[in-house]
Amino acid sequence: MRKVLLFAVVIAAGVAIGVGLKQASKNDPTTLASRSIHPSDADVRAALGGAAAPLAALHDRADQILPGATRRLRAELAALKGHPVVVNAWASWCGPCNAEAPILQRVALQRGRTVAFLGINAKDNRASAKRFATRYPMTYPSVEDPDGAAYASLRIGYLPSTAFIDRTGKVQIVHSGQYTSDADLNADIDRYAVRPGS
Repeated sequence: MRKVLLFAVVIAAGVAIGVGLKQASKNDPTTLASRSIHPSDADVRAALGGAAAPLAALHDRADQILPGATRRLRAELAALKGHPVVVNAWASWCGPCNAEAPILQRVALQRGRTVAFLGINAKDNRASAKRFATRYPMTYPSVEDPDGAAYASLRIGYLPSTAFIDRTGKVQIVHSGQYTSDADLNADIDRYAVRPGS
């Protein structure tokens, strides 16, 4: 009888630990960060409708890989002057870029009505970049940068990196490395792009 009772207690404890781990992983920000989102067209329109024309122009080219490297990047940034801009450099072969992508997805969808987002697809091949864009659909385009000159022009050293540009067009800071939470990315957007110096 004691053996049966002891066995039942061990089983109950195991179940409790398993449920606890499952609940913890559900609320774990690193687990949340790795979840790609696939909002409907209606959700995207609801979130981004009413954006200023330069930002709406980005949304109209969501997931596109734009040719032109440095020249194209400069033209895109010039068109966005007057708006805070977040530029994220990524590549499909970059593990941390894949881990960070869902964070960019969520924050760009939440804030894309007032903050411009733009990608730089660095040293990648087009087919792989397109697959990445299918896996992590973004609400903005990326500039194709096959030799890394475009991202180097922003003094980006390695991938992933994110440049924060204020309304005057000045690069306030480049964050090197992966963002691991929406909160950290949002804090840097506010501090460096939306209200630098405050």
